Amino acid sequence: MIAGEYYLAGDSVLVKDRRKSKNLLHRLNITEYRITKKAREIIKELIPNAGANLYIEPPFHCDYGYNIHCGDDVYFNVNCVVLDCAKVTIGSNVFFAPGVQLYTATHPLDAELRKTLENALPITIGDDCWIGGNSVICPGITIGKGSVIGAGSVVTKDIPENSLAVGNPAKVIRKLNQ
Repeated sequence: MIAGEYYLAGDSVLVKDRRKSKNLLHRLNITEYRITKKAREIIKELIPNAGANLYIEPPFHCDYGYNIHCGDDVYFNVNCVVLDCAKVTIGSNVFFAPGVQLYTATHPLDAELRKTLENALPITIGDDCWIGGNSVICPGITIGKGSVIGAGSVVTKDIPENSLAVGNPAKVIRKLNQ
């Protein structure tokens, strides 16, 4: 799964890990809902590979949690989704607006393979990025440090450092001041 190779999503270990994640998400999204001391404890258990000051505004959804690696001062606004079947690396000082979706999960184009197997490709987002509302980051994408992704964008190709990218598919429209 992490290596980008095909895997069985129904594998008993993966099912168990997703169930644990869903139980934690239920507690975060339903039981706590507000960011309290208890909610922060749930976030720390759900996403153990995060730096200081990870802030998640519920509701939030992910597959596993442990494949999300964050630097310091990362902020997820409401309704963000991280399909972390592969590693998701997020730098420090990164902000996600409402409704952002990060998809590492993908599926074979061959219909027969797709009936049983899936695969996933990692996503990397550099330091000091801002991902606009309702943007989608596709599998295998790298967004360079200091970049901004405009609201509603679908990122299907890597974005260089210090760039403003918008649209579907997202295209760099200008370099940002460094």
